[in-house]
Amino acid sequence: MAKLAIDNAQWLSELSDPLKNDVVGIMTQVRPSEGDCLLKEGEIINRFIIVEAGTLIRTKSTGADGAPLPLDEVGAGKVTGLLHVLGNHNEETAFANVIAGKDAKIWIVRGEDFRVITDNPQHANEIMNMMARLLRKASKIVRATLRSSDVRVGGTSREETGRTLFKIMCYDTTSWVRENFEPQVQKFNNEGKDIKLQMDYTSDRLNMKTAKYAAGYDAVCLFVNDTADTDALWVLSMGGVKFIAMRCAGFDRVDTKAAKAFGLTVSRVPAYSPYAVAEHAISLLMAVNRKVHIANVRVKMANFSLDSGLLGMDIHGKTVAVMGTGKIGQILCKIISGFGVNLLAYDVFESDEVKSMGGKYVSKEEIYKQSDVIFLMMPLLQATRHTINEEVLPMLKKGVILINTSRGGLIDTDSLIHGLQSGVIGGCGLDVYENEGEYFFQDYSSKSIKDER
Repeated sequence: MAKLAIDNAQWLSELSDPLKNDVVGIMTQVRPSEGDCLLKEGEIINRFIIVEAGTLIRTKSTGADGAPLPLDEVGAGKVTGLLHVLGNHNEETAFANVIAGKDAKIWIVRGEDFRVITDNPQHANEIMNMMARLLRKASKIVRATLRSSDVRVGGTSREETGRTLFKIMCYDTTSWVRENFEPQVQKFNNEGKDIKLQMDYTSDRLNMKTAKYAAGYDAVCLFVNDTADTDALWVLSMGGVKFIAMRCAGFDRVDTKAAKAFGLTVSRVPAYSPYAVAEHAISLLMAVNRKVHIANVRVKMANFSLDSGLLGMDIHGKTVAVMGTGKIGQILCKIISGFGVNLLAYDVFESDEVKSMGGKYVSKEEIYKQSDVIFLMMPLLQATRHTINEEVLPMLKKGVILINTSRGGLIDTDSLIHGLQSGVIGGCGLDVYENEGEYFFQDYSSKSIKDER
């Protein structure tokens, strides 16, 4: 049975019969119970495992209080730990935990016993040839991947004129990203610091498949629609990436739990120009309330007629709510206060500055009930996702105007459409949308948009 397991096993099936027979002699069969830990993360690897049947599950620890993070499964015919055993057996440690799955049937080969076999020059040469074939195959795949992408790969060495080279792969790159980054990178490098930056670019967004572009890089630079989930982060970490720089304030698309498990540091922009976002929110309110977008279309069509379709309301004297009073929210409160409004606010952390402007912190229910205008300025968290939903619609003051310049997921789109069609919501100004990922920052003028909403 041991011989059959080798014949069906990854890599080992390529070995000659004499070498297979020697390996069979040192194999030990094990039938672990489901959930048994066969190898612990950080433990020195002194054995490799051949899976004959069932599966093994590899997980990553996330801390004392966190549940293990599932990575992948090692199924029948697969081998785990072999390359570690062939390496430096005094230093190679397990990257992940190896847990027995249901109905697992495995064979264990001790590294010490396997190395005795490889002392045979003929066997050692055979294993080296096998590893060389695998390496050639893997390198061809990497080269083909890089050629098929638009990644611009630099050829600078790790050390150049005594300066440490720090390589960054920038994902989801448009022309304006390069136009803004390249002068700043050049300026930094011209300052003669000990570190020299090399930033390469790809227009592809980060996901599990494109994460391999960053192999050999120190860091990646991501934007709002890059998907830094467990799978993508695992590939990044295996490729040597240690740092994730978000060129945006939001980080809801980064699995921070997985990043910690893989030893990745994540940074973000603490805030865009808070005045720019706050002023933009006011411009959206003015456009929606005064029907600027409708008037603009009419003027272009030489229609200068006036009717009630262009009628707005005075913001002065109205009740305006700001949900989320961080830096941007506080500036928005200051701007909107100049209109002479009754200012309401909601945040888990109340701001003394907002209170000093006359702002009153109330419950979400009171905001829904009283507000003529609601600004959503909150981060997207599990607790804030779909703040505006079907259950909220009956609570809203009829004709309320919603403005969202924060995150698309704060509003349930179907509920928003229902609210607009029923007249509960009088108007809505958005520069974010919960399903924006596929479309935003892309040119769809000659393409079909599948999202009918």
